[in-house]
Amino acid sequence: MTTTIFIQMVRAELVKVWRRRSIIGISAFFTIGVILLYFGIQEIQHLAQPSRYGPAGGVDNFNRATVLLSVFFGSLSAILIGTEAGTTDLASGVFRDLVVTGRERLWLFAVRVPAALIITMGLCFVALGISIAGGVALSGDLPAPSASYIINSALWVCLAEAVLCVIAVGLGSLTGSRAASLTALIGWQVIAGRLLAMITFLGSARDVIPNIALGALKPGHQLPDNNGVTMGAGLAVVILALWLFTWLAVGAWRTRTRDA
Repeated sequence: MTTTIFIQMVRAELVKVWRRRSIIGISAFFTIGVILLYFGIQEIQHLAQPSRYGPAGGVDNFNRATVLLSVFFGSLSAILIGTEAGTTDLASGVFRDLVVTGRERLWLFAVRVPAALIITMGLCFVALGISIAGGVALSGDLPAPSASYIINSALWVCLAEAVLCVIAVGLGSLTGSRAASLTALIGWQVIAGRLLAMITFLGSARDVIPNIALGALKPGHQLPDNNGVTMGAGLAVVILALWLFTWLAVGAWRTRTRDA
């Protein structure tokens, strides 16, 4: 397959996902909307009672915003978009038509990943821009985040959302069901993963939890999900790479073997 055809297929996949206005709207709220609310409420409280509430910006508030965008609301946005990209062909009934045209099944899966990432990262970049502006412009007498801290935090947030988005594409392609994929991933992200991280007798076995690995790479304050678990950056990168490779392989395999 030529590069031109691949780009055309990615564009077509982008259009299919983008047309799901409800998914895009909810995802935008979980990223852009939540950050606007966070800084907006903080600023209103500060203006109303400056003696009780500090400035809305500064390093700590910027750090909280990055956590919201990485493993809390931002992760839900990445899961929604990734799942939609992974299941949209089957849900809309066009998978059979695409196969009949003679298009290679592996390419049908491959184009889902960049399409989902483009939309996820687009929303993430806007939310990060608001977070940076709020952290710096609204810092008042608090120390503002440094340029290096902003860059490192932004890269970390993008990594966190990208990992969850790719996992969602793989799981969605495996199950072919939006409901099943969303239930499984949101249940893992919101409940199961955090509960497992709190079970101390599991010891180093908790290192395989994605949020634990992501927390090891986080700049600044430790991620709340880590619950005291620490690991080296090298091991964290390996664990995240294994998660990505596994779900990419599973999604590609299921797309290749699924009945048309």
